[in-house]
Amino acid sequence: MITELVVFDIAGTTVKDPGKVADSFLAAFLERGIEVDRESVNHVMGYRKIEAIQMVLDHKKIGVSEFLVRDIHDIFEEKMLSFYMSSQDLSPLPNTETVFKWLHSKGIKVALNTGFTRNITEGILYRLQWKDSPLVDAVICSDEVSEGRPAPFMIRELMRRFSIDKPNRVVKVGDTEVDIAEGRNASCGQVISVTTGAYTRGELELYKPDAIIDDLSLLPVLIS
Repeated sequence: MITELVVFDIAGTTVKDPGKVADSFLAAFLERGIEVDRESVNHVMGYRKIEAIQMVLDHKKIGVSEFLVRDIHDIFEEKMLSFYMSSQDLSPLPNTETVFKWLHSKGIKVALNTGFTRNITEGILYRLQWKDSPLVDAVICSDEVSEGRPAPFMIRELMRRFSIDKPNRVVKVGDTEVDIAEGRNASCGQVISVTTGAYTRGELELYKPDAIIDDLSLLPVLIS
């Protein structure tokens, strides 16, 4: 299989997440008087965030209004933007940029996709100096397609941008169950999980990715 494009998730896959995404979710719900356990939040990591909020509320059997979902999402986004624009903890995960450079040396495109909105993503890209960087060929966010993960639309849009018509030439890399589902739904040639984010190796094994790695430095061995 010839690989033309590798699509990476952001938080927990290429960018260090010291639990702040989950913390911000929990705090946003709590500001509206709703107590949510961390396990419920971890279960929806990787989804488009407004849909993740809806899923958590549905799970708790709380009467949901569009206003409440949007309100919690706005609080979450404000907290994440504050963190990403000021935190000293924001950094690429080990070996991420080295792997990006290696992929480019092989003529393989590097793309990022995420359950975050463009607003949050721009803050991350700015702080990491990845905006308009030769390290990253494209970035797509969940609010830029009709449906977020696990739907394949972000990956399909990236394929369109790069004129790739064979999905088996695309590799998807992520740290959650929904990353795996997205890659499968897009018919990617490989779906690879990393243990650096929200899910443990044991949790990831339940969803049967093609490979599970503990560090991105191991990715080149799997790419052809």
